Amino acid sequence: MITKKTVKDVDLEGRRVIMRVDFNVPLDSAGRITDDTRIRAALPTIEYVMERKTKLVLMSHLGRPKGQEKEELRLVPVGKRLSELIGRDVIICKDSIGEETKKIISGMQNGDVALLENLRFHKEEEQNDPGFAQELASYADVYVNDAFGTAHRAHASTEGIAKLLPAYAGFLMEKEINFLGKLLYSPEHPYIAIIGGAKVSTKIAVLEKLIERVEVLIIGGGMCYTFLKAKGFEVGNSLVETDKVNLAFELIKKADEKKIKLLLPLDHVIADKVEEEAKIRIVDTNAIPPGMIGLDIGPKSIRVFKKEIKAAKTILWNGPMGVFEIEKFSKGTRQIGKALASSRGTTVVGGGDSVAAVNAAGLSGSITHVSTGGGASLEFLEGKDLPGVVALLDK
Repeated sequence: MITKKTVKDVDLEGRRVIMRVDFNVPLDSAGRITDDTRIRAALPTIEYVMERKTKLVLMSHLGRPKGQEKEELRLVPVGKRLSELIGRDVIICKDSIGEETKKIISGMQNGDVALLENLRFHKEEEQNDPGFAQELASYADVYVNDAFGTAHRAHASTEGIAKLLPAYAGFLMEKEINFLGKLLYSPEHPYIAIIGGAKVSTKIAVLEKLIERVEVLIIGGGMCYTFLKAKGFEVGNSLVETDKVNLAFELIKKADEKKIKLLLPLDHVIADKVEEEAKIRIVDTNAIPPGMIGLDIGPKSIRVFKKEIKAAKTILWNGPMGVFEIEKFSKGTRQIGKALASSRGTTVVGGGDSVAAVNAAGLSGSITHVSTGGGASLEFLEGKDLPGVVALLDK
């Protein structure tokens, strides 16, 4: 297991603390936050550090400005929302580095909280530039990383700075490492994984790893059609990654050799176009007509998948079962979410879309752990070392 020192392992009283958080929240066209889950997820660590009368400097990225200042990607709305949540003013810096920012930070009193401007307005952040990391490090005595969602990137604020200051995990980071670590190193059996989403290509490594560990592997979403094609089924106009059909065939073979139950949908909700107005029907896997598109799993599949979920002690779910953003094609994803919520086992949901589905259905409170890291959680479950985790002090 991976064990890292956390904020509880260091005396923070009256010290200067710089914390990497993941405030990469969705904004609407008017610049309003549409979902503050990520801000709320960091609150336990922020409040713990604040209670110790520290000078707390928070830093995050937002979107992909690619080293350019972009008005619509400023962190001002985030600072305002954070201020409401913690019940005190947050000092919002106009930049993450530079003389003015330095001046603001050196004038902070114990108990103050400041938020640096979007780190990615500087290309040096993603380049892990030592000078940029040095400037960030100069604001503090202690570094805390609570941004698991960016832990798979070796950036100045996740890896570079950790070489310059004593580096500790926040509570969210600790929780992610513990829950995902359990899936990787010591899951309770039977262990099943439900993998969905559009493409096989983004999930190859994790599928290969899971075949080594699970008893049951369920595949849904757009990626199931590449597997069905590999088994010789006609799938109409459904999404198929033609260059991955052979790989899907190899994975099916590997699961068979290892006596893993690899389950694909038995029936499908199909339509001729991906639209709310589309006429839908339900057909079995061997009866998808030419020109039609599979857009969700059907009732037979839901029944079979639910039965497996009920019997499992550990369940990992990553990726929706269909185009759940459209009501007509959301039933499979919703039903899988409900089955997880009523499971008695350990349930872990990871990946942006399945997390969104669980939140939309109001089920997140009934899931053991909802991971905040999309790419980071997949890479962790592949057994890769994440630079932002490796850089933290070991217990």
